[in-house]
Amino acid sequence: MQKKAPVINHIWFWLIVIPILAAIATGRMEDVTKAGFESAALAVELALKLIGVMTLWLGLTKIAEAGGLMTMIANGLKPVMRRIFPSIPEGHPALGAMVMNFSANMLGLGNAATPLGIKAMMELNRLNRTPGQATNAMILFLAINTSSIAILPLGVIGVRAAAGASNPADILVPGLLATICSTTVAIAVGLLINRLRPDPAADKTGHDGSADAPATASAGGGGATIPAADDPTTVTAPNEASATTTVPDSLINRLVPILVVLLALAAIVWRLVNGDMSGMPGEIVKWWMIPLIMVAILLFGYRRGVNVYEAACDGGREGFQTAVRIIPYLVMILVAIGIFRASGAFEMVTSALDPLTSLVGLPSEVLPIAILRPLTGSGSFALMSEITANAPNGFPAYLAGIMQGSTETTFYVLAVYFGSVGITKIRHALFPALLADLTGIAAAIIFARVFFG
Repeated sequence: MQKKAPVINHIWFWLIVIPILAAIATGRMEDVTKAGFESAALAVELALKLIGVMTLWLGLTKIAEAGGLMTMIANGLKPVMRRIFPSIPEGHPALGAMVMNFSANMLGLGNAATPLGIKAMMELNRLNRTPGQATNAMILFLAINTSSIAILPLGVIGVRAAAGASNPADILVPGLLATICSTTVAIAVGLLINRLRPDPAADKTGHDGSADAPATASAGGGGATIPAADDPTTVTAPNEASATTTVPDSLINRLVPILVVLLALAAIVWRLVNGDMSGMPGEIVKWWMIPLIMVAILLFGYRRGVNVYEAACDGGREGFQTAVRIIPYLVMILVAIGIFRASGAFEMVTSALDPLTSLVGLPSEVLPIAILRPLTGSGSFALMSEITANAPNGFPAYLAGIMQGSTETTFYVLAVYFGSVGITKIRHALFPALLADLTGIAAAIIFARVFFG
């Protein structure tokens, strides 16, 4: 019996074929050809940049994992996470990695969120008894990611400030309300569908295939025990001689974090006394978050006795390999999106939907953002920036900013996250993700009308 083709196979096929047919009709075959090659080159360029980011952040994540931070986070949020992800064993590193990814997304730290999300997906895949096929936990995690869950959209605020908006941060409250709506829908629909469609392993074993995969937290400072990479159903204890093993506590381990904190306070006081304070609030919001997170992880690892450099290199090696592995997936999805935009199909879709969207209060200039947002973050961000630059205090600019902050690049996230662990059978992952996007768009329109009318 012939196997059913994965959903992503059909999506990618038609995402290329239909735009090419549209290009034939509109006479844009030259543009499509150029866009295909340019998008492929752009994807590789993006992947090369991602290699550095992945190497750094998975290195830092390894320090947090070795010191037990992932387990502490997972245990602290156990009641909530257990209800949302019942198939994941208590104390498993995947729970901590997912929480850290959610936290980075909430703060608008995209550079940190993607590597942490990939790390979480890798941990989830270690519980996967059907290699190459998405589990319900993976699907729900992806749906939550594509719902945005952003409470501090720093990029949008920065664009509004640069454009001269009277109050660049006035989109925070309506944006927060919109993202709460999209995230709630993502979780509710994801849980419902997961209940109706159990994991494939459950059909064979009679229970959730990942629920009985053992995972425990280590009693000492060495952090969580981690499933072996070559066997998703086996959990092994860390090698005592490995780079990530903690060393005995010492007076230096206790004093160094205190010394660093005191020096940081002294530097802040010095800046307050001698520096220019005019731009400091915006500087804190925009630039301080990631360095402070890095220092906090390093201090935590150092205090717990982790060999921080060796652990970072171990995690960085994993990040490098993962970033290289996703290049083909990234190329294929970005080429499809590039052809779609260059072919004239995008304008056709926009023109066809404009009469309908105008009835629900979606201005024609903002409609392209709603269409592009699930496909490309850079494209939708560029359009949002253009609208904001033209009239930063106009309703379209408010709506565009809220929409940008309450939705996510669904197809990009799907390609990168699933591609990092070799998932080709996405099952029902697309439906709750796109429904979350649609909810975010609808909520953005509603709250933009309520706040900025």
